[in-house]
Amino acid sequence: MKKLGTLIFGIILGALAMYLYYNYYGVGMEQPPIGAPKGIITPKEAIALDKAFNIKHRIINDSLFKDTKIKDNRSSWWSIEDIQSYINYAENQAGELGYSMDGLRVYLGSHPSINGQAGLTTMFLIPTGKLNTSQGNILPIFQGPSNDIKGADGLNLGHDGVPPSSNYPQ
Repeated sequence: MKKLGTLIFGIILGALAMYLYYNYYGVGMEQPPIGAPKGIITPKEAIALDKAFNIKHRIINDSLFKDTKIKDNRSSWWSIEDIQSYINYAENQAGELGYSMDGLRVYLGSHPSINGQAGLTTMFLIPTGKLNTSQGNILPIFQGPSNDIKGADGLNLGHDGVPPSSNYPQ
């Protein structure tokens, strides 16, 4: 009788372990569909945004690049691998700096002028987050706004458009 009780206990324990394993790792389960994040725009909306920028771009080109063969840059491109690596790097660095990273901010910038030639426009990413002020805060809304993480490295040197002055879509 004692061996039967141990056997039943072992079966129950094994079934519980399998249940937890399958639910935790999702083994044999279908993944839920991926939903669209906030801010998704259609290609038609992207074209409208790109066209609305044309006047600003024309002013930049007419004033800074009027005597050059190359026109100013309109886009930057990074590979998925570069973006994922940067996010992992930035999250790690944010933790080391005492922040909880919660996003990325895209800035427009310009490379420095060299030999009298105006530098091309560039875009760069900076991690944003909130300073970890206390452990176990149950009310994260009181932590303040998400700001650029001071002292964190940004990501630049994306590839220019082909040619740099190309509109959307390329």
